[in-house]
Amino acid sequence: MSNRIVEMFVFDIFIAILKIEDIIKDFDSADELLHSYRDWDSVIREYEIIGEATKYLLNENLIDMEYRKIVNFRNYITHGYFGIDSERVWSISQNGLLELKVIILEIIKNIPDNLKKELIEAFIEDNKYINFVVEELEKL
Repeated sequence: MSNRIVEMFVFDIFIAILKIEDIIKDFDSADELLHSYRDWDSVIREYEIIGEATKYLLNENLIDMEYRKIVNFRNYITHGYFGIDSERVWSISQNGLLELKVIILEIIKNIPDNLKKELIEAFIEDNKYINFVVEELEKL
């Protein structure tokens, strides 16, 4: 198990969602995304982060067990290598991220203000060169 506090995993998920949203906005289809290998690999990596971090949220009962499907998706893409279904990734990116983002923002809203401020400052420092991430974190 990790020595990190669970709230850090919440922010890991939030930032990964922001990155996926930023990448996929430039594409019109799963096939386009798949054939842009840097973007494809980036999206897959962010889903791995989301899935891994979700395990900690499940263990702390911060999200319902129905979201175990996120961990299962992480396992699928981590071990799928070159057999990952691009349409499945695209569909989740287009239709599933918003639901998770709403849940994560609700959890963030309930983090004590002093801890939230500390975490936001740390994540801004770690992501200071990614303007869209900093802008979203500053809104919190």
